[in-house]
Amino acid sequence: MISLFGKLEPTLLERLKESVQKTKTELSARVEQILTGDRPVDQALLKELETALLSADIGVRTTKEILAAMRQKVNEHKLVEAKDLKRELKSEILKVLNAPLAGGDLSASLKASPRVIFIVGVNGTGKTTTTGKLTNRFRKEGASVVLCAADTFRAAAIEQLEIWARRADVEMIKQKPGADPSAVVYDALAAAVARKADVVLVDTAGRLHTKSNLMAELEKMKRTAAKVVPGAPHDVFLVLDATTGQNGLNQAREFWSQAGVTGIVLTKLDGTAKGGIVIAITRELNLPVRFVGTGEQIDDLVPFDAQTYVNSLFD
Repeated sequence: MISLFGKLEPTLLERLKESVQKTKTELSARVEQILTGDRPVDQALLKELETALLSADIGVRTTKEILAAMRQKVNEHKLVEAKDLKRELKSEILKVLNAPLAGGDLSASLKASPRVIFIVGVNGTGKTTTTGKLTNRFRKEGASVVLCAADTFRAAAIEQLEIWARRADVEMIKQKPGADPSAVVYDALAAAVARKADVVLVDTAGRLHTKSNLMAELEKMKRTAAKVVPGAPHDVFLVLDATTGQNGLNQAREFWSQAGVTGIVLTKLDGTAKGGIVIAITRELNLPVRFVGTGEQIDDLVPFDAQTYVNSLFD
């Protein structure tokens, strides 16, 4: 079994490709239509290309930056044929996705023991399911995992996480519904330290970024974690629903500013034609997309790979 954060297996590459098929159908078809024939590479063509990128939810700011770089090369006569334009478009998107990001190298945070990862987001994005899928991935690599049921507002969330814990054969720390989430975090991290666990995944309650009291509670949970495990949480993953497009970007912007998000887990990418949101998130928030949800099953969560993503959109 390869490292989760190393080179992707062929099967994972294929599943990542499949997850962007709806976006490919929307974006690639329009790009091909624009760039076919003997059309000159002029401002009218670039304007049509801009509209195509915006329709895929790449975002206004990111689209304008990509087009500005391409216009400069057109003006310098470095791009004269449609095929050159497509190659340059791929190159500019890849440049955005491969830029140094605020979240840093995930492998660095994984050297901590135990590795403490908070899972955050608004209601309905699939945080608990994502926590379960992450647990499955870590377990497949031989890591020992402790789950923390810090969503104490929904009794169903605790029950759902228990199901995932049984499926992955890992320990879950919980308290009664309505308990202080920070107390559950303390218990879970103390248990993980005592058992010398490798990873602690903290499933937090869904919260709107506009609710200051709930964001303050999240900050309290982070302080509690740091008291038990110095430097914790080592990562804060924001779970976003890809089908929400630019609304998801707004959510991410607020969570990043208030909760110290270090990476994005994008769910339901396979169910939207607006998968360009990956590019917008990376450029506008300077945050990496860590994982992509590719379906409903326990194995349907794959590490994000920029080169595969771009190739899948255009090739």
